[in-house]
Formats: sequence, structure tokens, C-alpha cells
Amino acid sequence: MLNSKQRAFLRSLAADADTIVMVGKGGLADNIVKQTDDALTARELVKGKVLETAPTDARECAEQLAAETNADVVQVIGRKFVLFRRNRENPVIELPKDRRGK
Repeated sequence: MLNSKQRAFLRSLAADADTIVMVGKGGLADNIVKQTDDALTARELVKGKVLETAPTDARECAEQLAAETNADVVQVIGRKFVLFRRNRENPVIELPKDRRGK
């Protein structure tokens, strides 16, 4: 679970990131989930977009992808979303600690 400071830090990193995941009229097919899972393993932070032809909105897609890939939803704005999942073996992003040192 991310705190607000960590979420803000990840949002700032995502601002310059490229959109990797595109959800179209096929919805969240298995290949989209697999692609997202692989990208989260490699990058930890993934930016996605839900096209207008998609059967669901960005919030639903983000939450469903997060549930299926064991990730956290960082933000959803319009049709774009950002997901984060820590890579336990080879962490790429160092999250800021909260006041209690967690």
C-alpha cells in the first residue's frame, strides 16, 4: 500500500514516462495482462491508456489490471492510468520513506 508521499513521487516519475499499455476494443485480454505483468517486472512503473473503443473506462481497467498483476494504482486521469509494483529481486525505483521509517 502506497502512502501519499510515495504516490506523489511515482506520479512525478510517470509524467515523463512513455505509455506502454494500450487497452482497446478487445478490453483486458490475456495478452494485455501478460504485457502489463512483464512491463511491471522490468520497469516497476507502467503508464497505460484506455482507447475510446474500449468497453470499460480507465478506472475499471486500472483496478482490474492492478488486481490481476498484484500492483498498486498510482493514478487515473482521463483515459490514462499509472500502475506500480515493486520488483523484489531487482528494485529499480527507490520510494521515499514516510515519517515512521516504513
